Amino acid sequence: MPKSNLLYITEQLHEMQNAGKENREKVANIVLNNQSLFKKLVSITFNINEKVSIKAAWILEWICTHHQLNWMIPHLDEFTQKINTLKFDSAIRPCAKICEHLATAYYAKTDNDIKKNLTTNHINAIVETGFDWLITPQKIAVRAYTMNTLYLFGLEIDWIHPELKHLIETKIIHESKGTKARGKFIINLIEKHQKSLK
Repeated sequence: MPKSNLLYITEQLHEMQNAGKENREKVANIVLNNQSLFKKLVSITFNINEKVSIKAAWILEWICTHHQLNWMIPHLDEFTQKINTLKFDSAIRPCAKICEHLATAYYAKTDNDIKKNLTTNHINAIVETGFDWLITPQKIAVRAYTMNTLYLFGLEIDWIHPELKHLIETKIIHESKGTKARGKFIINLIEKHQKSLK
């Protein structure tokens, strides 16, 4: 690869026409075949003033969802510290989904490398950004992923569930049918968890 990694992956992202599955898989495969490009992908995702950051976020989420969530481990500091800087809706959605994947892996019954590497600081940053996403105008998908993420982290951090429940009841269930359904589902999970503790 004669070009620099950053230039190469940036060109591949610019050439993507849309977020179609074939396009995402094509660029994801380029990264999967050269892991050093993954670091560049994370960097571009947080180059928040450039529209190409949206495409980088698409690929980052595709790799984390379908292939290699563990590749995020060396980048957890950067990812968790910078997710609150994202401003394009189309970049927030895939990053909210990555947060949900991290929370799901952290609470999985089986041991995994995410459990060993996701620190209290990482979790606190995800939680703080998650609540920011719930109190600001965001797409339904961001709301859904974030409510699930916060529910999971609330299994250990006792203040999260009451705050999340209050936010759902006073704000989120009044927004749309989609958020109402997801909000009620999360409230039911919280109430079941509370009963199990008694």
